[in-house]
Amino acid sequence: MQMNGTGHAVAIAGAGPTGLMLAGELALAGVDVAIVERRTSQDLPGARAGGLHARTIEVLDQRGIADRFLAEGQVAQVAGFASVTLDLGGFPTRHPYGLALWQKHIERILAGWVEELGVPILRGREVTGLAQDESGVDVLLADGGTLRAQYLVGCDGGRSRVRKAAGIGFPGWDPTVSHLIAEVEMTQVPEFGVHRNAYGTHAFGRLQYEIRDGEVIYADAGPVSVMVTEAHPGATGEPTLQDLRTALVAACGIDYGAHSPAWISRFTDASRQAAAYRDRRVLLAGDAAHVHAPDGGQGLNTGVQDAVNLGWKLAQVVKGISPEALLDSYHAERHPIAARVLRTTMAAVALRRPDERTNALRETVAELLGMEQPRRHFAAMLSGLGTHYDFGPGHPLVGRRMPDLDLATAAGRSRVYDLLHDAKPVLLNLGAAGGVDLGPWADRVKLVDAKYAGRWELPALGEVPAPDAVLVRPDGYVAWVGERTRQGLTDALAAWCGPPAAG
Repeated sequence: MQMNGTGHAVAIAGAGPTGLMLAGELALAGVDVAIVERRTSQDLPGARAGGLHARTIEVLDQRGIADRFLAEGQVAQVAGFASVTLDLGGFPTRHPYGLALWQKHIERILAGWVEELGVPILRGREVTGLAQDESGVDVLLADGGTLRAQYLVGCDGGRSRVRKAAGIGFPGWDPTVSHLIAEVEMTQVPEFGVHRNAYGTHAFGRLQYEIRDGEVIYADAGPVSVMVTEAHPGATGEPTLQDLRTALVAACGIDYGAHSPAWISRFTDASRQAAAYRDRRVLLAGDAAHVHAPDGGQGLNTGVQDAVNLGWKLAQVVKGISPEALLDSYHAERHPIAARVLRTTMAAVALRRPDERTNALRETVAELLGMEQPRRHFAAMLSGLGTHYDFGPGHPLVGRRMPDLDLATAAGRSRVYDLLHDAKPVLLNLGAAGGVDLGPWADRVKLVDAKYAGRWELPALGEVPAPDAVLVRPDGYVAWVGERTRQGLTDALAAWCGPPAAG
């Protein structure tokens, strides 16, 4: 799909987790894609995100790379709300847990995968503007150069130059609370863990730690990671060591002799979402499309799942398999998901206010989350396992993640997610062998005759009726279910896999 040697079919601004995942998805589909990244290397200062939720691990499993992350991270229950850890044990998934792993390692592993797929990353090149026309986008770079692409995807963070240049609104709510985070040396070691007082929420720890029986055990030496609440939100300058010391004294009564910072940063609970995820040939994903407080650790995970939703759709449009209208489903499906994340994180921030009435409310919510059904509902939502795209009425599987079942096929035993490694749609025929004819879609959809005798279960919903055929999209979500009938299959294939070829 090279464009006359002058550019690429798709350009991605930003080599963070979202941009890297999207590049991998497009490369698997055979699309010529390049990443434009302002950093000169993949090195990432600061802590940033700290792990992966269960559904993100499943998504990586669908591409055959989950083991790379599991080998370096630490399995833990990371889903939580209102100071309550929500255990995923008992959920019908191979990964009923999260993974503690710093973003710099997540990016490094993803970058290695993308490199294997042959995707070029143009480092030290910052996007400053764009100009669209009917056939593509001219991407303007800080060094005065340009790059031509059929489509441009902004994965360039909350201050996205792509979003601003495209004129896409970013409505939402200004910050109500501000925190400084840093990695510093300290002459006096604070008590590690999360603390609340009348001033706000604070936390101390070390980057090096182990999780033993659910408990975090920090290294005996090394720099200290700090999070401290500031007195007032709204500061816009780069925070200094003196700012950190002042905030520590105000919040904790002591600055612990903080010195020699490796880095200092600031985050707030500002909550904003792009009014549209697409403007003609420009699309947004990850923080460029939505920003919110880090409570619940959902930012990176939501972005990676944006990429997996968008990648196969954009690939089919670029390759002429599907009309451009397929891209409208990206906004329709992912915008409500991020809107719910914003709502959840705003609620989480409200629940950690330090007054007695909020303490009473937080204790009440915690009591509710101690009940089985609320726990399962929130655990499924926060982990991503409960994601549901609204495709209308029908079988409970439709619009939800396909379970990773152990199947018996003519070629031997196979997991469902093994069938998705190449990011192609799969039609599972669980009835009589040869009972499904794909017709004009035979070259686009992988047809697998299989048997499965176990229960069909979904997180939070429980057991659902066993289907006899399932159409699974490349992102692992169910597009159609057959229950002793093939009604609706042709329409589903046309909608998600492109119209039948003429003749």
